[in-house]
Amino acid sequence: MTKIREAAVSAAKYAIDQVLPEQAVKGALADNVESETIVLVAIGKAAWRMANAAHESLGARIKRGCVITKDGHSMGPIGELEIFETAHPVPEQRNFDAAKRAVSMVSGLTEKDTVLFMISGGGSALFELPSEGVSLADIADMTSQLLACGANIVEINTLRKRVSSVKGGRFAQICAPASVRAIALSDVLGDRLDSIASGPAFSDSSTCEDAVAIVRKYGLKLPQSIMEKLSVETPKKLDNVLTRITGSGFVLCEAARNFLSEKAGQKIDATLLATTLDCEAAEGGAFFAALAREAVRTRKDRASPVAFVAGGENVVKIKGKGKGGRCQEMALAAAIGIQGLDGVVFMAIGSDGTDGPTDAAGGIVDGETTRRILNSGFNPNAMLSDNDSYHALKAAGDLFVTGPTGTNVNDLYFVIVE
Repeated sequence: MTKIREAAVSAAKYAIDQVLPEQAVKGALADNVESETIVLVAIGKAAWRMANAAHESLGARIKRGCVITKDGHSMGPIGELEIFETAHPVPEQRNFDAAKRAVSMVSGLTEKDTVLFMISGGGSALFELPSEGVSLADIADMTSQLLACGANIVEINTLRKRVSSVKGGRFAQICAPASVRAIALSDVLGDRLDSIASGPAFSDSSTCEDAVAIVRKYGLKLPQSIMEKLSVETPKKLDNVLTRITGSGFVLCEAARNFLSEKAGQKIDATLLATTLDCEAAEGGAFFAALAREAVRTRKDRASPVAFVAGGENVVKIKGKGKGGRCQEMALAAAIGIQGLDGVVFMAIGSDGTDGPTDAAGGIVDGETTRRILNSGFNPNAMLSDNDSYHALKAAGDLFVTGPTGTNVNDLYFVIVE
């Protein structure tokens, strides 16, 4: 492994460590929670770590609660809390059953009680209870269409809110008159509270007109049961919620930039470009490849390596039948753009450790990646067109696998040029 490849791997691991939720949650709970009864509900890919930190801080003061997280993201029992692993990104019946249990735990509370609500990315799919008249098949089909057409997370959540009885502020209404103390780990560009996990405890800024416009924009084919819900407005004001954001994509990106600049064992001139990158994944990869080519062209004028760092949440318009995720697709596109260049490494990873329906967090590629793919009998350009980035990077040995990290704050991208 080359020095810059080692630096890239170390930077990614360091950045993820800086956005693990334990210390942030404990800091958010430093102010005393005064309540006769505390009920804990944690949802999302980071739900287990967030709930465990809260349990360590509050202990027996938590009278009951549940943790709803993605398959494989639980790390074991947490006191008496009930733990549910549910499907992502397309919900199943067990998602609904878990949400029903959460609703039952917060129903019938008084103004003297508190719901400690812990939210992280992935909660939109993991925590779902459809509105009356909307079926599991309706939700699953709508979700699949939105994922395939390239809609961004805000657009997806705008529709999800309107077919749900727990999203778009409705969960907070169910908790009333109890107060809701919400702690959010943001995976949404710009940290929009009403879009993190589709805002179960936040007043909704989107409108019915916004929802209908998204349906028209992407030509979605939705049943009448869903179209009727799109005309029902979501709550615009909630008086029982206090919210604190504990982590974000900016912290992730700045941690990576800081590591490359100061902790990589060599001086790297690292620049943070953006933390809200939102484009087609393949286009993002091509952009970073262009940065790398320019840096290679001018490398003789520099005394040290350079790096460019960004974060965000890109999209993939599914046109092929392959397997992959947005970070892997971005990495494959970058690999094609830096083909043949020496001393260049590009990395794209999901901070949660899972990229699309795969076991990889993303990919780490260099100027020899496409050669390794070709030597394995595959065509990298054809695989990119078929959205088959997983098998392309696997053939090259360039998948980056971490397993579930227990956090979720957008994706991280960076290129290093010697």
